[in-house]
Amino acid sequence: MAFTFRRSAHPIRTALGSLVLSLGAASAHAGQVVCVFDILGTQGPSANFTKDYVLAMQKVGADMTVKVYTDERVAIEDFRTGQCDAVTATGMRTRQFNATAASIDSLGVSTIVRNGKVDLPASYEVVHKAIQTFSAPAAAKLMVEGNFEVSGIVPLGAVYPIVNDRKISTVEGAAGKRIAAFDHDKAQAVMIQRIGAQPVSADVTTFATKFNNGAIDIIAAPALAYKPLELYRGIGTKGGVSRFPLMILSYQMIIHRNRFPEGFGEKSRAYWLSSYGAAMRVIGDSERDVPPSAWMDFSPDDAQRYSLMLRESRIDIAQRGLYDKRGLKVLKRIRCSINPTDAECASQAELDLK
Repeated sequence: MAFTFRRSAHPIRTALGSLVLSLGAASAHAGQVVCVFDILGTQGPSANFTKDYVLAMQKVGADMTVKVYTDERVAIEDFRTGQCDAVTATGMRTRQFNATAASIDSLGVSTIVRNGKVDLPASYEVVHKAIQTFSAPAAAKLMVEGNFEVSGIVPLGAVYPIVNDRKISTVEGAAGKRIAAFDHDKAQAVMIQRIGAQPVSADVTTFATKFNNGAIDIIAAPALAYKPLELYRGIGTKGGVSRFPLMILSYQMIIHRNRFPEGFGEKSRAYWLSSYGAAMRVIGDSERDVPPSAWMDFSPDDAQRYSLMLRESRIDIAQRGLYDKRGLKVLKRIRCSINPTDAECASQAELDLK
């Protein structure tokens, strides 16, 4: 059985939504609660595939119920304080529990540029190989930090810069502009500072509204958010979506490992890995939701320049202790296995991070 990613046409919930599914399986480890972040609520794709996952995991002795949150911060806090036995959220939020796995959600770490153009299939292959690497039995120890364990990773999609004015088509054009900055991701503040823009505090529940209302000039979001969050309102007639991934966002499950059967984490990671193709189909559908007229492409020179800028920013952020150096080394080796002719592969940059 594989995850079924069901896309939702339901409007976004604006308050904390919750759904509890009682599956009724008997086991010695009965009653685990999975806190699921899905900005679309109980009918969103993350909520739906977790429901399917819960049914499948009955076979390995886990009797889980699902509680869905539209506020990621609350879901994480309920997990951290022990009110949930597991949580599924973006890698940017789960970084506090396992920074190595969350390296997938680092600036430019999966973006492949060839001949001045973003090679999106190759970029997703970086993510796929990273998930395979972290899901392999040989990496089991890396997925455990104390009592926390990563028990699954899938992609959520490329994160694109979205602007309310196409004149903001270069880094220079972003100087002084208002950019949404999530307080929980300190790396964003470093990047915004580097380009001379003005950070505006926001979170997952407010960034779209602020953009659509004109309080923010630039946001970064995956295509999954375009239609349900009505980002076309903020884009209006002058804005657009830059076809240059700042990163490819992942969705990760973290468990309190002492609340699950022995060996559960490894079986769970393998199950999530098997759902990579289903996740990519949802991502592909979402990318097609963005009208062709809304996309903006960088020149070849700018694409190469921005790729280098993201790499330099990523190294700076790692040296500040905000990114996991071990994870970045793994991702660089994967990038260079896919795109060995890139100039970065002739250097030790990132590999020599201490």
